[in-house]
Amino acid sequence: MSFESLGLSPALLRALADSQYTVPTPIQAQAIPLALAGHDLLGGAQTGTGKTAAFSLPLLQRLSKQTPPNGPRKPRALILVPTRELAVQVADSLKTYGRQLRLNVTTIYGGAGMGPQVDNLRRGADILVATPGRLIDHLERGSAKLDAVEILVLDEADRMLDMGFLPAIKRIINRVPKERQTLLFSATFEERIKALAMEFMRNPQQVQVTARNTIAETIVHRAHPVDGSRKRDLLISILTSRHTDQVLVFGKTKHGCNRLAEQLETAGLKAVAIHGNKSQAQRQKALIQFKTGKARILVATDVAARGLDIPNLPLVINHDLPMVAEDYIHRIGRTGRAGSTGEALSLVSPEEGGLLRQIQRMLNADIVMDTVPGYAPSKPIRLDAPIPKNGGQRATSQKPGGQRPPTRAAGKPAHRAHGKPASRGAHSHAGPKQHRSSGKPGARRDTRA
Repeated sequence: MSFESLGLSPALLRALADSQYTVPTPIQAQAIPLALAGHDLLGGAQTGTGKTAAFSLPLLQRLSKQTPPNGPRKPRALILVPTRELAVQVADSLKTYGRQLRLNVTTIYGGAGMGPQVDNLRRGADILVATPGRLIDHLERGSAKLDAVEILVLDEADRMLDMGFLPAIKRIINRVPKERQTLLFSATFEERIKALAMEFMRNPQQVQVTARNTIAETIVHRAHPVDGSRKRDLLISILTSRHTDQVLVFGKTKHGCNRLAEQLETAGLKAVAIHGNKSQAQRQKALIQFKTGKARILVATDVAARGLDIPNLPLVINHDLPMVAEDYIHRIGRTGRAGSTGEALSLVSPEEGGLLRQIQRMLNADIVMDTVPGYAPSKPIRLDAPIPKNGGQRATSQKPGGQRPPTRAAGKPAHRAHGKPASRGAHSHAGPKQHRSSGKPGARRDTRA
């Protein structure tokens, strides 16, 4: 099959050819015709299989064929993503595919000043790529209008529709016309999340090109049993003895990632950290250092790592197992992309035996346990060990990083730590804490993903 056979316009085909894209991936081959036909779509495919093009190409084609209404150009397509990095990545793809079309793409996300974003929105945009928290800020101040949206896309929908993000998503959907096309794409879909998606989709078609909760067969999985107190030493030993160009290391908390990156630096290993507490400029700098080889190791949290596009990444290490088993897929999906080989290595303490069991059950496969001489744990890894508190649950009961959100009575509005009503932050319990930024000295800075 070729892109020509999918019914794409000549302008898009030329852009694809210029980018040396000749053969559509399975998710593209199945999803693009359905999206072009105007269907709502629920698309599932593992990370790195071309989901962005699967919704971007039909979106661009539809918008390019229709003349926008008179007056200031308001977004006719809205793409919601969980992180800043993914927002930038999706916008770059849209600009690449649509470079021969007269369509404006604008991104808005936290960690950057509101002023430039307001200016961009005022100048007009056909396509808006946004993170939910910052979009709500713009909606409340009137700088963003969604009444002209014809296409709504939720990327990384398993995270976006997780109960922690659901209040923000619903607030945004209430501002979008009911007569629209809705596309949801993700690597995984839990049944309860699919049920939520059906609440605001119309007879969606479903495309699942791989079995649910699977990862690339080109990835080798191993686990090293080790006491939690010795994980850092074992990690340094592994990174020192191996000659791997790039390594992505996953930690559980933002502060833990910072500390681990500093400890790796002290050991003579060039490392940078990326997480929700860093500004967009800091995160971009860290990514550039990693991608250009100035830093060999990138230490990241689950939320911050969403949207990372690192070609030919050979090794991913879980310094801490994820508290949610499905997040293992998203972590490991950073390697073994587009048919290349990769390795996934997990450092597992006795306390994490239950988490490892959840991952193995989800994958329906065992992960080989390989004890490193000199690092054997003080007690064996028991897969029937109890799950750590809040482990294995989604954001309905925990924040990314395993932190439990503040409890509150059902139906009552959330309030921030400083006591002000969360009129702009009903989503604040859905992810990393958020502070606003006006871009002026002394202003509070948005640090949410």
